[in-house]
Amino acid sequence: MASHPPLSPHDIARALDGLHPDLRILGPDAVAGRHPGEDPTNLAAGVVAQPASTAAAAALISWCRANHVAIVPQGGLSGLVGGGVSRHGDVILSSARLNRVIAIHVDEETVEVEAGVTLEGLQAALAPHGLTTGIDLGSRGSATIGGMVSTNAGGILAFRNGVMRHQILGLEAVLPSGEILSDMTRVVKVSAGPDIKQIFIGGEGAFGFVTRVVMKVEPIRPHRAVALLGVTNAGRALEIAAHLRRHPSLLLEAAEMMWPHYARDHAQLKGFDLSWLEGGASLLLVEISAQSADHATSLLEEELAAIWDAADIKGGIVAQSSEQARRFWDLREDSGFYFSAFPQAPSFDVSLPPTLVDHYVAELAHRLRSIGSGYDAYVYGHIADGNLHIALATPGPLSPDIKHDVEDAVYAGITACGGSFSAEHGVGLDKHRAYLEHADPGKQALARQFKTLLDPDGLFNPGKVPF
Repeated sequence: MASHPPLSPHDIARALDGLHPDLRILGPDAVAGRHPGEDPTNLAAGVVAQPASTAAAAALISWCRANHVAIVPQGGLSGLVGGGVSRHGDVILSSARLNRVIAIHVDEETVEVEAGVTLEGLQAALAPHGLTTGIDLGSRGSATIGGMVSTNAGGILAFRNGVMRHQILGLEAVLPSGEILSDMTRVVKVSAGPDIKQIFIGGEGAFGFVTRVVMKVEPIRPHRAVALLGVTNAGRALEIAAHLRRHPSLLLEAAEMMWPHYARDHAQLKGFDLSWLEGGASLLLVEISAQSADHATSLLEEELAAIWDAADIKGGIVAQSSEQARRFWDLREDSGFYFSAFPQAPSFDVSLPPTLVDHYVAELAHRLRSIGSGYDAYVYGHIADGNLHIALATPGPLSPDIKHDVEDAVYAGITACGGSFSAEHGVGLDKHRAYLEHADPGKQALARQFKTLLDPDGLFNPGKVPF
């Protein structure tokens, strides 16, 4: 492959200026001082291209390929694994101006939306029609639909509705060649050959840039009740969740678990009274919906009372106001509290069959202790689908040797038991080694073949998922 002299950010910005009427270019001066999001090097490229149409994105991508300039797709900058990190000489391709809700098909319960719309923005647009998304995340205010497609995001409702892959009916994307793939299907049943759009879902921007999406939506269930319960282990939490899921008059909306270290430290920081919690119990947050707010609260109270002794519940509170419910949720969703005490605390995102969670958490604690003192873990997550978030109570970054030991401790047995080393955050840069060691070699080889076919020069989000 012939070498290409690198272009400076100023050179790139000048060359792109006026390329397409729907393309806005932010050069180094405009990018300087902007908040980089979760990773301080997200904006290191110094050039941000913001198309307002698919045609403008295609023009930008065609120029980049002709000039051998790497492209880093970005959404809301809320990614946690370095998937949006850019370098000097790259062009950041931002979905910020692809921000329209194109059409809401109320009777079909589908929506057509551009990739830069935030999840919260889409939920707000759907609400007047009595609809909402079938997926929800704590980062709903910043996470974009395109970013959620690219990481195959999961979240709170995955135990019931699946992950982003299960919400997408159709999509449009610009390929690394500059060609446009448009598969804006609005129906569930399609048996017309391979479902090519699936390569973009979870592809982390390696195969192209998603511009538009067709998603399933569902009716809003506004009448909610929330409880915070003490549980002895994940098995008991699953019993409670299963009982609520089987009830014909309510719908389980969330089952979120916080292990004792996380629950104790976060509650202390928030000034949240846990004196009612017996012993060293974990916290389980459950939310249900029913036909009215009063009915939801009374149903939840009745059902918890019915299983209280059998499930060995170690104390509990059913929220009596929306403000109290918000405070319960804040314990779970404001999960980055530990970064103030432990800057750059190493964090992980795994999934495993829910019935194996208790054994895994116990073994994880043992494996971390074998590394040395000071490697206690905060554990919390979406218990009904086995997605655990793990953060070490120690500052980062870790030395390379310790980092490898910690990763080995966290990922031990995950693949063998049918789980995943990355549940909903993607691979990016941070999980490069984990991908090579834990993803099936045949899957890796096929992914590399797809990459070579679609992006032979390796210009789309280079170095992230290790193709």
